[in-house]
Amino acid sequence: MDALLSLLHADWLINLIYLVAVLFFVIGLKRLGSPKTARQGNALSMTGMFIAIVITLFTKEIVSFDMILIAILSGAVIGTFIARKVAMTSMPEMVALLNGFGGIASALVAMAEYYTNQGTVTDDTIVYVTLILSLLVGTLTFSGSIVAFGKLYGIIPGKPLIVTLSKPINIILILGCAAAAVMLHGQISSAEYVYAILGASIILGITLVIPIGGADMPVVVSLLNSYSGIAVAMTGFVLHNNALIVVGSLVGASGIILTNIMCKAMNRSLANVLFGGFGTGDSGPAAAPTAGGELQVAKTTSPDEAAMMMDIAEKVIIVPGYGMAVSQAQHVVKKLADMLEKRGVDVKYAIHPVAGRMPGHMNVLLAEAGVEYDKLYDLEINDEFSRTDIVIIIGANDVVNPSAKTDPSCDIYGMPVFDVEKAKTVYVLKRSLNPGFAGIENPLFFLDNTQMVLGDAKKTVEGFIAALDEMS
Repeated sequence: MDALLSLLHADWLINLIYLVAVLFFVIGLKRLGSPKTARQGNALSMTGMFIAIVITLFTKEIVSFDMILIAILSGAVIGTFIARKVAMTSMPEMVALLNGFGGIASALVAMAEYYTNQGTVTDDTIVYVTLILSLLVGTLTFSGSIVAFGKLYGIIPGKPLIVTLSKPINIILILGCAAAAVMLHGQISSAEYVYAILGASIILGITLVIPIGGADMPVVVSLLNSYSGIAVAMTGFVLHNNALIVVGSLVGASGIILTNIMCKAMNRSLANVLFGGFGTGDSGPAAAPTAGGELQVAKTTSPDEAAMMMDIAEKVIIVPGYGMAVSQAQHVVKKLADMLEKRGVDVKYAIHPVAGRMPGHMNVLLAEAGVEYDKLYDLEINDEFSRTDIVIIIGANDVVNPSAKTDPSCDIYGMPVFDVEKAKTVYVLKRSLNPGFAGIENPLFFLDNTQMVLGDAKKTVEGFIAALDEMS
């Protein structure tokens, strides 16, 4: 046993095993790129994490395993409970919290390293700089993620909360962190500088996220995920742990790439998302004025009447949004699609990159319901709307708003949206005629070929299914 433990302390073997864990992470991340292989990717990533944890526990000088075992068991119980109980509609909030936990974990490890090795932490410039960055980015990620969670959960208003002089305040906070880091380097035992960095980072996370409107939360969640990866990578440099460096870099890079993709999908720069203050979250009127000042009134219909049109349709495109998540209608939507396909109808799904409250929100819901991945299309499906008999919009608002193409005064002008108005008939499933999360009026609701089916989306789709059953 002593010989085995001695072997496990060999640096070459430790790094080799860490490399194996990293390979599991890399392959797992690749497999997560498709719903067909996502479960396998998740299992591979979990295996990599298990290997990394085990080798760390066996190779480090640990005084007692008591607290570690308590922490592992507590985390396992809490994680299992949350995973089993959290509703799919609350998944964005959960992801935001997990980003925050990853950030604060990195910051706490950096704090522990500071208190443990104050005498040597300044000897290596890379270690010192990455320790400061781990504290800064990790704490910023935590407080920013808490704000994002509050906006998604409704505790904090979804509209942008513009703080007066917020940009100069943020610059001052960043410069203050840099100054505290320089002074700490000269007086490493002066913990007050560490606390100053932590305090400024907490405020910075809040002031960076709170001005961002709820409509931009998917981008913010993706960016915070990237921050948490960067914090992990910085902690890896502090601990001289290659696995943390590589894994943190993977998470950071993938988060930045996803953030960039989502910004392009909205035709906006990241700076505009972070500092534009878009996404009011306010409710608007239930009718739209015409050019002459008259009010247009949206046409409504019943599930039975809509089902009659579906019964004779040849091509149907379903456009899901957050409303589908709220009503948990993904399973009945799949049932409706199956029923239409049995009647010879060509059914496809149009998924906008920023639909929902987090990246890939609609994809996750539809995959859970068993929808085949090859039926999901993004903006590439736009050419097909003009040849489509029926479009069924389930709780989507801004991604189908034609004002984004025609009205320069609209907040989302220039954002690529689905050309749903080109279809022969458009059914919009909503609880009411109020605007969506971004608080922008949607003229689609008042077009001649649009009919509103008001009410809970799940009950409405169940009404479609019942009516089609009666026609069989």
